[in-house]
Parts: sequence; C-alpha cells; structure tokens
Amino acid sequence: MGHAGMAATVVRYLRSVGASTTTDPVEALPRPQLRAVGEDERAPLDRDEFRRVLGNFATGVTVITAPPTADAPDSGPAGFACQSFASLSLDPPLVSFMVARTSTTWPRIARAGVFCVNVLGADQGALCRGFAVSGADKFAGVAFDAAPVSGSPRLTGAPAWIDCTIQAVHTGGDHLIVVGRVEALGTPESDAGSDAVDAAAPLLFHRGKFGRFTL
Repeated sequence: MGHAGMAATVVRYLRSVGASTTTDPVEALPRPQLRAVGEDERAPLDRDEFRRVLGNFATGVTVITAPPTADAPDSGPAGFACQSFASLSLDPPLVSFMVARTSTTWPRIARAGVFCVNVLGADQGALCRGFAVSGADKFAGVAFDAAPVSGSPRLTGAPAWIDCTIQAVHTGGDHLIVVGRVEALGTPESDAGSDAVDAAAPLLFHRGKFGRFTL
C-alpha cells in the first residue's frame, strides 16, 4: 500500500469513529516563554556533595588523543584523561565524551577535527595520571602508533581503541559534549587475529580512586 492508500485508510477510520477530518489549518499551541534561570531558582546543591554522591558511579577510564594540527605541526599530539566517555549510537556508529570548557587541550583536538579514544587497562593507572596533568609533555616516554584513519596517537597496551571524526559539539553547563563518528576501531585481539590472548581487565575509577574489575 502506497502513502496515498495509507492516508485514505486513516481518513476512513477517523470518519468511522466520528473524528474530525477537516483540512483547515490547525492552530499551534502557544510556545513557552524562554528565559534565563535566576540565581534564586538554582538548586541549593553543595559542589563537594555533588562530587561525593556522583563519585559512587564507577566508570571506565580513557585517554582522548589527537594528532598535531597543520597550523602547529611542531606542537606535537594532544591528549587528556577522560572518564566521561560513552557509546552513543550503533547506526550511525557514534560515541561521545565530555570535556571541561576550561580545558587547554580541547581547542587543539577541536582544530584537528579528529580524535582517538584509548580505553585504558587495569595496569595503566600511571599512564592515566600522566595525561591528567596540565602543562607537561604528556607523551614523553609514552609508546604509541598512529590510528589508521585520523592519525591520532593509539597508545600501546590499551585494551581497545576507537578512531573518530568530530560529528558535533554541544554545550552542557561548564562542559562540552563532543560527539564523534567512529571510522575505525579495534582491540589487541582483533588486531592480532585468531592467535590473540584474552582481553586485559579494564581500569576503573570509583570514589576518586583507581580500581580493577574481578570475576
């Protein structure tokens, strides 16, 4: 049945139950008036209490990396530790991460237009701490190769990597919500083929501390 036939069937049904099928324009509902939230309307949440309670949610840990940009090739690659990473969509394949609007690394990733998510393993806590600091050479002594599509650093020993282009960026309070389209991805097992060993245990973050998952 085509669209016209489906429409005719719907009209016949509406008439049979006594519903109006007029073609006159329908008056739109009034739109709510938009305004800024006043300071006296904000929820009285203590920042430390907010962090304490939300810290009970355990997360994995990643390092988001990007290659040097054409306008500053001598600046080297960019990267930062990120726990706010998530799978977003299967079709199309999308992932997301959040980054503080005050981040000094994010502008470099934004200019690159691409990034690689390096999922960290349980034994990579020190590596994560290195990428969590500001103002240092985060890649000093760090082994990596280039992700196949973006050329972003793919950290050696990471249990998984996801190579992406930036799809969209949205504001979310004091953070930015970055959506990436997945161009390539893999694990040491899939990269090595059928002779690969079991996947490494993930690095977890809970209540301000690193931990590991045990079966």
